[in-house]
Amino acid sequence: ALAPAIKVIAPWRDDVFLEQFKGRTDLLNYAKEKGIPLPTEGSKPPYSMDDNLMHISYESGDLEDPKCPPKEEMYRKTLPMSEWADEPETVRVHFVDGTPSQVDRKGEMISDPLQLYLTLNDVARVHGIGRVDIVENRFVGIKSRGVYETPAATILRVAHLDIEGIAMDREVMRIRDMLSPKFAELVYNGFWFAPEMDFLLAAMSKSQELVDGWVDVVCYKGACMAVARDSPTALYSEDIASMESVEGYNPSDAGGVFCIKAIRLRA
Repeated sequence: ALAPAIKVIAPWRDDVFLEQFKGRTDLLNYAKEKGIPLPTEGSKPPYSMDDNLMHISYESGDLEDPKCPPKEEMYRKTLPMSEWADEPETVRVHFVDGTPSQVDRKGEMISDPLQLYLTLNDVARVHGIGRVDIVENRFVGIKSRGVYETPAATILRVAHLDIEGIAMDREVMRIRDMLSPKFAELVYNGFWFAPEMDFLLAAMSKSQELVDGWVDVVCYKGACMAVARDSPTALYSEDIASMESVEGYNPSDAGGVFCIKAIRLRA
């Protein structure tokens, strides 16, 4: 999409390559023959892994049997379950226009984007947060089992959804939720630079305007949960929402709405 004249050479789709390398074993043997370092010791690494700042994925090996649970020693971005911290930890995530801008961990304020992410990766590591074991649908129609660790992003997602809850308009959120599966599909299938993605990115960016504030997220034993939040652009009003008074909202006004909504059910 960015440079249509460039010819893409993809060995895994080339007949000559496939004739020489029919699977992981052939590839690993070639790596050993040429002195290419392998990620683990032994004759064959147990899993196919893709690792980056955001996550790591594990496939193949005994994971190809969906009945086989992952081994604890497989995980690289989270500690083994037996070593997860015994005390919960709360981190505060700040947002500006829906983008994480700062993290407060035990009084230390981190605003550099890389350090912010690394900090949350460490929080998630010691609390075992971000593991996912799923059978997914590949673009080519095959079902595939994969195990993932996405530490910091799991905390950020919880915080982001929560700040949207207080600062995003209900109808905007409803449309955003309708578009989200398509957005995820385009990313998964590699259509980041397609025109439909440009359209969705513009809509998503618009939805994040004024999604500002902070969220406190408690992390503990493989889970994280938003427990407090505040926003200068909040659409929440304590006076209107309070069950102790009817200031700003008259419950009797709802009677007419319910009658209108019930007409089709009486037909």
